Amino acid sequence: MASNPSDGRAGITAALVKRLIAEQFPQWAGLPVTPVEVDGWDNRTYRLGDSMTVRLPTAAGYVPAVDKENIWLPRLAPSLPVAIPAIVAKGAPGHGYPFSWSVRGWLEGSTAAIGPIDDMARFATSVAEFILALQRCDTTGGPLAGEHSWYRGASPVHYDDETRRCLSALSGRVDTERATAVWDSALAAEWHGAPRWFHGDVAPGNLLVVEGELAAVIDFGTSGVGDPACDLVIAWGMFQGSSREAFRRAVAQDDDVWARARGWALWKALLVLAGCVDTDEVQAAVNRRVIDEVLADHDRLAGDGTNGRHPDVLRK
Repeated sequence: MASNPSDGRAGITAALVKRLIAEQFPQWAGLPVTPVEVDGWDNRTYRLGDSMTVRLPTAAGYVPAVDKENIWLPRLAPSLPVAIPAIVAKGAPGHGYPFSWSVRGWLEGSTAAIGPIDDMARFATSVAEFILALQRCDTTGGPLAGEHSWYRGASPVHYDDETRRCLSALSGRVDTERATAVWDSALAAEWHGAPRWFHGDVAPGNLLVVEGELAAVIDFGTSGVGDPACDLVIAWGMFQGSSREAFRRAVAQDDDVWARARGWALWKALLVLAGCVDTDEVQAAVNRRVIDEVLADHDRLAGDGTNGRHPDVLRK
């Protein structure tokens, strides 16, 4: 979720970052500190000189990601087909800022939310290849899904009460009967496989594009080891038509994984829609589209004689 880079969220400003750098890393004290063009919600990010960024959590719930990423990103990077953030240094609380923070290498590119992509099907295939490479990474000692990952990688049942409250709140505004069927299917398709690495937020804002191609993946704050179904949500959040089918074929996940992925996509879209349905027409329309396409996908697969199994899966 983007925000105004000058909003000073959690008391974080460029002036604070300059003070923290000067005190803890004086070798970089003379470098300019500027807000990035597109910022996130969990962390504020500033560019430090030409080759580094400073990333600061905005609340206590996001702090565990600092150590998690510092430990695991260097271990994952050699096995991945595109760049991920390189850890340069770890900062400590100071000057009224209460959390640890990090310095990373700068990654070139525009986010896929705003960067031009000439061939969306090829881009979708590249995203799928990243997800599969991440799933193949060694999970030994990896952080099991839980509170640190906001329960991405765990069963979507964690959000059952919240989802059903959203369904109740949106009664008459979305097709709650069909949506409930999608959610129930997601809960029934329990994960029984070996834990795999997942990113947890494969979304346009975390994919960097250079000359129309996937160049890097950022923000592993919700990453961990568990069920990778949450990483397929981008199928409805970004891809449509031929690009969605290209992603589906390339990522090659089974029908139960897709059922849980539809649940994850539905949960998030319902949650956002319930909060903005009367206040933000643009955001509401985006999430209505996701809900409609998730429901249509579920209906199509459940009604074609495959019992919810995608034809590509049956042919494997």
